Amino acid sequence: MLGAPLLTSLVALAPVAAHAQAARPVPIPANTLRGEITFGLPPEIVLNGKVATRLSPASRIRGQSNTLVMSGNLGGQTHVVNYNVDGQTGLVKDVWLLTAAEASRLWPTTPEEAAKWVFDPISQSWSKP
Repeated sequence: MLGAPLLTSLVALAPVAAHAQAARPVPIPANTLRGEITFGLPPEIVLNGKVATRLSPASRIRGQSNTLVMSGNLGGQTHVVNYNVDGQTGLVKDVWLLTAAEASRLWPTTPEEAAKWVFDPISQSWSKP
C-alpha cells in the first residue's frame, strides 16, 4: 500500500515535468542579431525585408522549442528570428525562430548596436548603456 501514494505523486508531477521541458532548453547565443527572415526556395531567404541572401550550406534553423527545422518546410513564411552570419562567406549560418515572448525582448539588430549594448548572460538579456 505504501507504493500507491508514491505512484500517485509521480503521476501528478508528470505534467509539471512536461511543461518544464517546453521552454527553450539551450539559450540563444549573445552573438546573434534580431531580424525578420522570409524563407524562399532553399537556400534563398530575404533578410529584414530587403536583403536577398542565402542560408549557408551548414546552416541550422531551430524552432521555438529548439528543435531543428528544415528550411524546405518554411518556404513562403516570414518569421521574427535571431540569426548569425558565417564570418567567411557572409551567409546566414544559424537561425532561431522566436516565440512572441522572445521577440518582445530587447535584442540588437546591427553589429554596431551589439558593440555598444551590454549583454547579461545570467538573464539572457541586453540593455542599452
